[in-house]
Amino acid sequence: MKYYSTKSTNKFTSASESAILGLPPDNGLYMPETIPHLSSDFFSNIKKMSLSEKAFHILAPYFEPDFTKEEIKKIVEETFNFEIPLVKITDRVFSLELYHGPTLAFKDVGARFLARCLNAISKNEKQKLTVLVATSGDTGSAVAHGFYGLDHVDVIILYPDGRVSDLQERQMTCLGKNITALKVKGSFDDCQNMVKKAFLDNELRSQISLTSANSINIARFLPQSVYYYHAISQLENEGKEGKVAISVPSGNYGNMTAGLFAKLTGLKIDQFIASSNANKIFPDYLNSGIYSPKPSVKTLSNAMDVGDPSNFQRLERLFNLYPELKSTITGFSFSDNETMKCIDKTYKDTGYILDPHGAVGLLGLETFLEKNQDYTGVFLETAHPVKFNETVEKVLDKTLEIPEQLQDVLDRDKKFIPLDNDYEAFRTFLMER
Repeated sequence: MKYYSTKSTNKFTSASESAILGLPPDNGLYMPETIPHLSSDFFSNIKKMSLSEKAFHILAPYFEPDFTKEEIKKIVEETFNFEIPLVKITDRVFSLELYHGPTLAFKDVGARFLARCLNAISKNEKQKLTVLVATSGDTGSAVAHGFYGLDHVDVIILYPDGRVSDLQERQMTCLGKNITALKVKGSFDDCQNMVKKAFLDNELRSQISLTSANSINIARFLPQSVYYYHAISQLENEGKEGKVAISVPSGNYGNMTAGLFAKLTGLKIDQFIASSNANKIFPDYLNSGIYSPKPSVKTLSNAMDVGDPSNFQRLERLFNLYPELKSTITGFSFSDNETMKCIDKTYKDTGYILDPHGAVGLLGLETFLEKNQDYTGVFLETAHPVKFNETVEKVLDKTLEIPEQLQDVLDRDKKFIPLDNDYEAFRTFLMER
């Protein structure tokens, strides 16, 4: 598979080069030259396959021939080695729980896949790779743990001061070794802009081998498409084979883009719901046709606090290539107050505990299902509720049990470097390391 930039559709790179570069030199985003259509045999047998078997068949076309089949099998087996269960909430509503990995967030999948790809590639490189990642919450912790201890890769995480939860911050800042955390006096968008500037800084890149671990990286966002096949196959096992809507709590829109890729390979998903918090740039675009980025607003669902989603470039490209796709997406936005009410009501009605992001996803799904009675719905539950225990415990008046994966970070010291929202300061830090 070859890849091109959303801004230079006639220039192609390999999968490994795209993964290492992260961002094309023209500030576009990499796209595969084609989206492979999976065989009818694959879809006929999908219910019998393990999660890693599904992942191999789905992802191999994107990464061959740069990686051998044996290498891809090893990567997916090490990446998809935890459960992603579909949990029944009501007869028509199911939760796809993406938080059973090591950092209890959906981003464990993409981060682990990317880490193993880059480590395999960098073994043959003369210079150590430096991974830059901007995070609004869970990306940082997933990347930190996914890359922790790798010999050939250093990781630098930029996160906004005061805009991540305490547990998220601890997961990013307590590891050390090849992981460095920078606490930025600004928003996620400020962090992301500094990372983008670094990738466009030719002098900097001539001295440091940079790559990205955000969903701008093809090896980070493509593995997320596997969720959708796994959800549909589990729905079929539940006897639900009619129309399906999937609600995606959305911030940077990597997950939504991966879902659309899955649909284009032949996976039967009838409707996507882009569920956002107060940062509703994409739902507004769906309604008006005008893309108008804005400064992000701080909310309870902080991983979605994005005012200029990077993956919009990919979405726009898909809409140009496949105009019919746009009609399969509906967008809604919800306030913090609505989010808290949803957490409370869902627990009282069903006993199911949501995190704020999953609550936004459920709200979007319920809104859609009210007018579409012939659909079964799935919402993505992207993080364990305990990662937002201050909010969830306050709403439910209930103490949440701390899972084993988080116990070890509670007693560790946070180690971070404060940084002004200033690219030159960031550049100086990188050059002087």
